[in-house]
Amino acid sequence: MISKPADSQDVHELLLSKEDFEKKEKNKEAIYSGYIRNRKPSDSVHITNDDERFLHHLILEEKEKDSFTAVVITGVQPEHIQYLKNYFHLWTRQLAHIYHYYIHGPKGNEIRTSKEVGPFNNIDIEISMFEKGKAPKIVNLREIQDDMQTLYINTAADSFEFKAHVEGDGVVEGIIRYHPFLYDRETYPDDPCFPSKLKDEDDDDDCFIIEKAARGKRPIFECFWNGRLIPYTSVEDFDWCTPPKKRGLAPIECYNRISGALFTNDKFQVSTNKLTFMDLELKLKDKNTLFTRILNGQEQRMKIDREFALWLKDCHEKYDKQIKFTLFKGIITRPDLPSKRQGPWATYSAIEWDGKIYKAGQLVKTIKTLPLFYGSIVRFFLHGDHDGEVYATGGEVQIAMEPQALYDEIKTVPIAKLDRTVAEKAVKKYVEDEMARLPDRLSVTWPEGDELLPNEIRPAGTPIGALRIEILNKKGEAMQKLPGTSHGGSKKLLVELKVILHSSSGNKEIISHISQHGGKWPYWFKKMENIQKLGNYTLKLQVVLNESNADTYAGRPLPSKAIKFSVKEGKPEKFSFGLLDSPFRVGVPFNIPLEFQDEFGHTSQLVTDIQPVLEASGLSLHYEEITNGPNCVIRGVTAKGPVNSCQGKNFNLKVILPSLKEDSQILKIRLLPGPPRRLKVKPDSEILVIENGTAFPFQVEVLDESDNITAQPKLIVHCKFSGAPNLPLYVVDCSSSGTSILTGPAIQVQNIKKDQTLKARIEIPSCKDVAAVEKTIKLLPSSHVARLQIFSVEGQKAIQIKHQDEVNWIAGDVMHNLIFQMYDEGEREIDITSALAEKIKVNWTPDINKEHLLQGLLPDVQVPTSVKDMRYCQVSFQDDHVSLESAFTVRPLPDEPKHLKCELKGGKTVQMGQELQGEIVVIVTDQYGNQIQAFSPSSLSALGIAGVGLDSSNLKMTFQENTESISVRGIKFVPGPPGNKDLCFTWREFSDFIRVKLISGPPAKLLLIDWPELKESIPVINGKELQNPLIVQLCDQWDNPAPVPQVKISLIKANNLKLTPSNQQHKTDEKGRANLGVFSVSAPRGEHIIQIKAIHNKNTIEGPVIKLMILPDPEKPIRLNVKYDKDASFLAGGLFTDFMISVISEDDSVIKNINPARISMKMWKLPSPGNRPPANAETFSCNKIKDNDKEDGCFYFRDKVIPHKVGTYCIQFGFMMDKAYTLSSEQVIVDVLPNQPVKLVPEIQPATPAVSNVRSVVSRTLVRDLHLNITDEYSNHTGIDLVGTVIATIKGSSEEDTDVPLFIGKVKTLEFPFVNGSAEITSLVLAENSPGRDSTEYFIIFEPQLPALSRTLEPYILQFMFYNDVKKQQQMAALTKEKDQLSKSIIMYRSLFEASKQLLDEMKCQVEEAKLKEAQLRNELKAHNIDIPATQQMTHIEALLKRKVTEQEELKKKPRRSCTLPNYTKGSADVLGKIAHLAQIEDDRAAMVISWHLASDMDCVVTLTTDAARRIYDETQGRQQVLPLDSIYKKTLPDWKRPLPHLRNGKLCFKPIGDPIFARDLLTFPDNKEHCETVFGMLLGDTIILDNLDAANHYRREVVKITHCPTLLTRDGDRIRSNGKFGGLQNKAPPMDKLRGMVFGAPIPKQCLILGEQIDLLQQYRSAVCKLGSVNKDLNGQLEYLHTPDMKKKKQELDEQEKNLKLIEQKLGMTPTRKCNDSLRPPTKDMTDCPIPPKRMRRETTRQNRIITKTDV
Repeated sequence: MISKPADSQDVHELLLSKEDFEKKEKNKEAIYSGYIRNRKPSDSVHITNDDERFLHHLILEEKEKDSFTAVVITGVQPEHIQYLKNYFHLWTRQLAHIYHYYIHGPKGNEIRTSKEVGPFNNIDIEISMFEKGKAPKIVNLREIQDDMQTLYINTAADSFEFKAHVEGDGVVEGIIRYHPFLYDRETYPDDPCFPSKLKDEDDDDDCFIIEKAARGKRPIFECFWNGRLIPYTSVEDFDWCTPPKKRGLAPIECYNRISGALFTNDKFQVSTNKLTFMDLELKLKDKNTLFTRILNGQEQRMKIDREFALWLKDCHEKYDKQIKFTLFKGIITRPDLPSKRQGPWATYSAIEWDGKIYKAGQLVKTIKTLPLFYGSIVRFFLHGDHDGEVYATGGEVQIAMEPQALYDEIKTVPIAKLDRTVAEKAVKKYVEDEMARLPDRLSVTWPEGDELLPNEIRPAGTPIGALRIEILNKKGEAMQKLPGTSHGGSKKLLVELKVILHSSSGNKEIISHISQHGGKWPYWFKKMENIQKLGNYTLKLQVVLNESNADTYAGRPLPSKAIKFSVKEGKPEKFSFGLLDSPFRVGVPFNIPLEFQDEFGHTSQLVTDIQPVLEASGLSLHYEEITNGPNCVIRGVTAKGPVNSCQGKNFNLKVILPSLKEDSQILKIRLLPGPPRRLKVKPDSEILVIENGTAFPFQVEVLDESDNITAQPKLIVHCKFSGAPNLPLYVVDCSSSGTSILTGPAIQVQNIKKDQTLKARIEIPSCKDVAAVEKTIKLLPSSHVARLQIFSVEGQKAIQIKHQDEVNWIAGDVMHNLIFQMYDEGEREIDITSALAEKIKVNWTPDINKEHLLQGLLPDVQVPTSVKDMRYCQVSFQDDHVSLESAFTVRPLPDEPKHLKCELKGGKTVQMGQELQGEIVVIVTDQYGNQIQAFSPSSLSALGIAGVGLDSSNLKMTFQENTESISVRGIKFVPGPPGNKDLCFTWREFSDFIRVKLISGPPAKLLLIDWPELKESIPVINGKELQNPLIVQLCDQWDNPAPVPQVKISLIKANNLKLTPSNQQHKTDEKGRANLGVFSVSAPRGEHIIQIKAIHNKNTIEGPVIKLMILPDPEKPIRLNVKYDKDASFLAGGLFTDFMISVISEDDSVIKNINPARISMKMWKLPSPGNRPPANAETFSCNKIKDNDKEDGCFYFRDKVIPHKVGTYCIQFGFMMDKAYTLSSEQVIVDVLPNQPVKLVPEIQPATPAVSNVRSVVSRTLVRDLHLNITDEYSNHTGIDLVGTVIATIKGSSEEDTDVPLFIGKVKTLEFPFVNGSAEITSLVLAENSPGRDSTEYFIIFEPQLPALSRTLEPYILQFMFYNDVKKQQQMAALTKEKDQLSKSIIMYRSLFEASKQLLDEMKCQVEEAKLKEAQLRNELKAHNIDIPATQQMTHIEALLKRKVTEQEELKKKPRRSCTLPNYTKGSADVLGKIAHLAQIEDDRAAMVISWHLASDMDCVVTLTTDAARRIYDETQGRQQVLPLDSIYKKTLPDWKRPLPHLRNGKLCFKPIGDPIFARDLLTFPDNKEHCETVFGMLLGDTIILDNLDAANHYRREVVKITHCPTLLTRDGDRIRSNGKFGGLQNKAPPMDKLRGMVFGAPIPKQCLILGEQIDLLQQYRSAVCKLGSVNKDLNGQLEYLHTPDMKKKKQELDEQEKNLKLIEQKLGMTPTRKCNDSLRPPTKDMTDCPIPPKRMRRETTRQNRIITKTDV
């Protein structure tokens, strides 16, 4: 051994040898003592032996090294030298494994990560082997990449780190690595020493190989001591990482995919050769060994077995790449397998294996099967109850053998036997080659003739010849049976013949035969002669199997052949009649259709010529021809003869066709009369005599060619008269009977003076071939009235007014002296009788004088006043014989000129700057308005036109010759206000007016309505609405509103300026106006521009530009400011320091006037998931503000109790903006520290000891491994910095008890050191034969003695039972154990019942509070006259609320006076607003006069500070008035409670009139009342308001007698100044509309405020009713829960356990436990000094008890 430390000047050498050891042993010297040589570096003088000469070179290298160690071994045995030479790679690999972590550091050789230079990269172990004549073998262990640890590390997908703490200071760190399964192999590395797989034997189909899979029989853990491998010690496993007996979270095979390593510290002993651990496994598997998991370098105590199982499951799911089974089909059982393996089997249609997908139907080939299987996949099997897609190993595939025609079999093989290298094409080719051996087609011949050709058409009854058939395969070879297979006998083939008839009802099998091969003769079918039915046929030849007659084999059709043919009809043998077209009429040809049939009754055709014979009795018959072919008809059959009546007669018609077998048939027909051929008219005389005005009847008959009376439709007979005009036409319908009377109207010939001859022609118009009959008629004149004449008598002269004459008469005049006369046909005048007078009518008047009519006089006619209204006058006479009339028309003529009339043609509107579109027509009329032709072209100069604003420059007057009128165009007006314009037209002495409407010109501008001055920027608070809606008006160029609708209006703005609602498209209404609405503006602070534009007729109209000054919102909360003492320490159960919270707005000012209920504080323990408070976070409300709290707008959280448990807590404050959003502060992290030490307690409560004084140490042991800690009153561990002792003393139950047991060593007390907050007592044993009374209870008192602590701590007392008898002690120990268990259980139950009772009490308290609140709100509602019924409360409340809200909204919507002056935007809290907006006045008259009185101040902005006023002054460049309140001298301000001047000491000095009142008392202030009283006290002073001027003068006159009189205002608008001056414009208020909106607004109606209070009360009451219902429901639920069988059972169990405990304590001889023993119930808290209110304390206790209930019980 040669070594030199870095701090040594010398090199030390030590020589050890086997011979030296043996020599020292022989001489009985100390074997392991030796001589160490000290020498200088590089000094090799002492090396003299020739065998050691190689050391000279080694020692020479020492010069360059500061420190080193060299070990030189000589005398190596020959067999070892052979091993070192021949297995160099093996032992260097083992060395790399042993020293793996020396070389590569604590993480090992991670090939996948980049190597960084670090403290573990500088250890190099290099091995060189020199052989003579060979190059030296040099290897650096760092470069070896196949040692087992490298393989373990780099094949692992994940690792599980843990730590084991054994007794003493022993610490073992461990790591478990997971080696996943990849597709078809395990990745667990193979160790040459433990080969996991023997030779790859072929596994048989029918057996399962169960092996230990990846790891084989190797242990899990290799053991490393201080970083190096201890090779002969390994740990098989631990309880928590062994495969579970039942199926766990991960499959069982995953437990065999883990490897591990254990790293111990130097507290564990190893053998001197460092090959074996002495006691590692025993210590690790000791029950006291504590395992913890290491996560992210942090040690965490948790259930190691569960953590490992979860990790293993995660590794399996993430990293194992097994065969993926997809397309799940279901679970089946497989009866063909042994009973243990029959099920369940999951079936799948596809798998994914190493990137390849295999699906059902895919062609595959197997390997390692005998024979090799070729086939298509049917499905996959996986053993187990799986559902859906799954990854797994193993599994089987079901293969349908291919070709199925040869191998109709299904094989099942393991998936691993699929050939993954074969191409699907190769399998397909093999299948095709096999298929060529199968039957392929049929060969058919006809040895005896009568061959049936494909698609042949043959007559019925034609025979089909005999058939000879052969079956051929694809190679053309004849075959009679299927080719032989290895798995079954060959099958014979038969040929089946079928003849099938195809009909509409389906296919029908006519013939069916089967033929088999005769060996020497082929397949044969005999001749067929029975095919007679017509239709389409198929002769089908099909190869079938011998046994089953199946036409398919293995899913493949066997060869077949089909010949299609048709059967048609034969030659005709008989006939029948077809459907005849009736009716049959005399002389009318008809056809007889014939239908022929062959001998089988099939319809046939006549192909040869034939002459039919027709016969019928009483008729003469003949025909034209007979047609051949498919539609055979005897055409043109005509029958003639008598038939007696119109209904006709029946005949038998016989038809004979020679040359047919059945040649005759009889046809029954009914023959009707034929078509009309002539007319027969009666009377027969040729000349007939009648009087004019009478009718004549004729008897007519219509006959056919056989003189039968005939009838037919539309058989209408006409009689036409000729020889005079307007003769009637006689018509009669003979369609039904063929005969009738022909007559009609009387024959009337006008103006007949003598006899006249007429001709009558009787004919049938529809029958042109029937000859007409003519008669002569002699007509005599009539004696009835025939003519009427009208005359106008002027003086002695009568002028006839002819029929339809036109009479001209002056408009508006009356026609007198009209007479009439009547004559008969002989021109003889007829005297007017009363009977005739009755029949005379006139149309111009209803009142006719009968006397005048008898004299021949007609009534007078009134002429119309308008020349356009012509009067039609008619005189009519009507009797039974004649209807006469005579009519004339009266045309009015214009009267003298009277008026000038103007008419506007076209529109009445004219656009400003444009001419009138239409024209004005001027005419002259008479008194009735009839136009008179008075104008001529020379009249133009005399026509005058005048009008206000008329532009005469373009006037054009034109004379219209066709209408005799003057047309005026070019009417235009000078631009001015729109409205109606009157035009005056004058001509001679006549005049007239026309009114036109002047409208605005085309749109040219956009103006804003009710908007402040655009030159200044409008201040707007960010996020707030603009004061006014944006209303734009289209105007013409003269600023007149242009009412043009549907013009698009758009807003142009920058992107950083956001308007709400967003920029939408607006259009103008009928007035040309568009309301864009009120916008909310959001933008960065500063000035921004909005421009409005319009598009009209594709032209853009530029609108106004609005400047907005965006100011921060002083009322918008953006963050919470939290102040507290950050240096304070927080002790458990104490009180937090005061937290001061303020809400900060956008302008960084504190927001005031916030409801404290909206501020809350939440606290929860860390860590909690996420950054948000958990649902169970504790919530606190802020405290009431104290008088000494100076900062306004701050909220205080005082005296909040610090949590009782030590830990890190998070506090967060919140401001509830609305129901949905809460503004949260930054989180305050506090560490809760333990409180003052209070008592000594055990870490784990030991069981009650039962001991005796016998020799056995176990029976004398009181406690073992007891750890005592100091805690505060809340059981938090404390006192870590305290040092002292714990004194253990045994005491009896009473002071007199002197016979007390002693500790081992016969001592009464024992001392134990107390350090780091705890004392560890390894064991406490009684002395052997210790004194003490048998079966007695004693106490061990552990009392802490801590000098550094001034207060005395509560000791820990442990009771134990002492016995003299060993057996009794053992029995009592068992009883003691049972007593401890019962005590714990009783504590649990009592906690449960106490928590339930406290919860019930709290619920009852909540119910009482809810009832009290509900009653209180009900009484308040009664005070508002609102009664709530006892039933259906919610329905009534909802309806009432809805009604009240509607009433309130209607009241708010009612128009009321408002100030339209734009308010100044409050840029900060120091700005109150403009004076006009600070106050409201209810009375309209008072509001008008006070607003006018303060007119100069209304626009002034009031601020709280001069700084704010100055800022506004700067922002508006001095244009805005400002009034800072801090600059007002308040001592001179009036007292708002001072009485009026006419009241002195409560008495009237005089009686005033006019209802005087201080003007300031009429003001109401919505906000900032105190500041507003200051402002208006200064502005109004003592100004008084009265009714009128007289009352004011009277008041002043009286007041000045006693005191100074202030300014007086009147409700009529007058003002008397304080100096007495009144009158003049400056002292008279203008009307309200002249104030231009600078007027105080009206307050919300009082009824609206009352409704608001009622709504608020109703909403509170609704919430109270809901709350009452909810808490009642909870209470009832809790009561029901307490009476459930489960709770009753628990109560019974508690009673039984208390009884049992009492009995056990009696047996033990212990003091019986009280009902409320302190040791059995949770510690109670002293309520007297607790700062928490009792209710909260109750809730906290309840919560803690609930926690106990849930976790422990």
